[in-house]
Amino acid sequence: MSGVTTTETRRTTGWVVIETLRGYGVDTVFGIPGTHNLELYRPLSALGIRPVTTRHEQGAGYAADGWSLQTGLPGVVITTSGPGLLNALSAAGTAYCESRPMIIVSPGPARGAEFADVGTLHETKDQLSAASAIVEWGRRVQSADEAVAAVHDAFELFATKRPRPVYIEIPLDLLEEVADIPAAALAPRTFSPVNAPDAERVAAAARLLAEAGEPVILAGGGSRGASEELRALAERLSAPVVTTLNAKGVLDEHHPLAIGSSLRLAAARSRAQQADVLLVVGSKLGEAELWVDRLEAQGAVIRIDLLDSQIEKNQSAEVGIVADASQALAAILTALEAHPADAAAAIARRERAEASVAETRELVRAESADLSAENTGLAESIAEALPERAIVATDSSQIAYWGLLNTLRVSEPNSTPYMATYATLGYGLPAALGARIAAPERPAFVVTGDGALMFSMQEFITVIEQRLDVTVIVVDNGGYAEIKQNEADAGIAPVGVDLVQPDWVAVAAAFGGAGHRATNGAELATAVDAAVAGGGLQLIHIDQATFALDAEEVQR
Repeated sequence: MSGVTTTETRRTTGWVVIETLRGYGVDTVFGIPGTHNLELYRPLSALGIRPVTTRHEQGAGYAADGWSLQTGLPGVVITTSGPGLLNALSAAGTAYCESRPMIIVSPGPARGAEFADVGTLHETKDQLSAASAIVEWGRRVQSADEAVAAVHDAFELFATKRPRPVYIEIPLDLLEEVADIPAAALAPRTFSPVNAPDAERVAAAARLLAEAGEPVILAGGGSRGASEELRALAERLSAPVVTTLNAKGVLDEHHPLAIGSSLRLAAARSRAQQADVLLVVGSKLGEAELWVDRLEAQGAVIRIDLLDSQIEKNQSAEVGIVADASQALAAILTALEAHPADAAAAIARRERAEASVAETRELVRAESADLSAENTGLAESIAEALPERAIVATDSSQIAYWGLLNTLRVSEPNSTPYMATYATLGYGLPAALGARIAAPERPAFVVTGDGALMFSMQEFITVIEQRLDVTVIVVDNGGYAEIKQNEADAGIAPVGVDLVQPDWVAVAAAFGGAGHRATNGAELATAVDAAVAGGGLQLIHIDQATFALDAEEVQR
């Protein structure tokens, strides 16, 4: 009978895979139900898992990433075979480049039907190879036991190595097959800790840092679980801290030793380059974060990373410590006890360091304004209007990387979901909705350009459907402004970059939300307050060409 609700329990392979995920604490999954993945959806209600149906699988992956950044758990994406999986691979590429945990689960061709090329639904030449080319590892399982083992292996990877996405493909006939697996086999496992930091290398690092006159700490994404240890070490050494965008907030950016996440600007980058001892924590020092080919540090370099392969990547090191960041930093702090500092000298050193950090912040602001006065000034207006503890997701938009990410100071890591290396468009909105689900006590915002928002505006309806409070600030610069400038620099007349704009306020209303316009800082602050009070989907449209910046913001 049509419309009948059933609670039938069939412990299929799909069921035991989801049950294994639930045991590790995953209570939310993202994706779109499809003809081939029904057995992955069957157990969700019974297991207390919230399904979030986005309007595109790419959005499911970005939402899972935003959720993961707040929970510390891997984002789980369920796709259907073929197009569903391929649609999610941009999100997998993002998680890979930014070193974030993600599990994508998808059905595949039935066993024996691989490469059949007979015109079955969603038939894809080799979806396993397609996904495996993007993720850390992809695995096509051949039994329920292998499927469950793949989930356990994924969590072992995330707990002990560099976290990156994985793909688990379950043949369609196996997915629907009843699985006789004991509960004990599904239970979460405790994995052996990563190798303890080498004592001799820790001692060598402590000695270099104790003797340094101008030490600096450069913190990357691998430091996000080590905020307390990093803060304690920075204070012990009076060392300024500059971070990558993935580590933004790992040290409270209001702290007097925090330069911020402006490593790609010369004023901040030079502090790391000129340090007599530079401690790099969990960063590969890639060009996408630096905006130059290499850092070229002038002093001694100490590097901490989970992987030995990273210790010499893009920058050689005098001392390399292969360990978890929190363990390594704690060990260095302990080792520094053998190098007591004179109290008066330590106070003077701290005062000099804090003064130099304040000066560097001003230089960063001036450099940002030189690069783009309009984006810097507008970003300052936005930062001032945002509520405390807001999660602010962004896209690879000029307002983000030329403005807000230099300007906004946050107190907690993962407060600005972003993807500095993969630099995709369409990330911000779904990442914000995923973050809001994971952290409902924090205001959720998106600050994005008009071109980027067009990549994911279908997720407006996901915000409505999931009854979420998300505010989108769309900065309308008329299209792809950076590419327009790139074309001009290359002597190319503007082509394909001036975009027709919708009525953004009306678009928000059409989806069931509310829209506002802001033409100056005061109106923006009022609109933000109204959006937070109103809840649900809120959109604030800023026409950058007519937004009136405070003269002091432009000149300061």
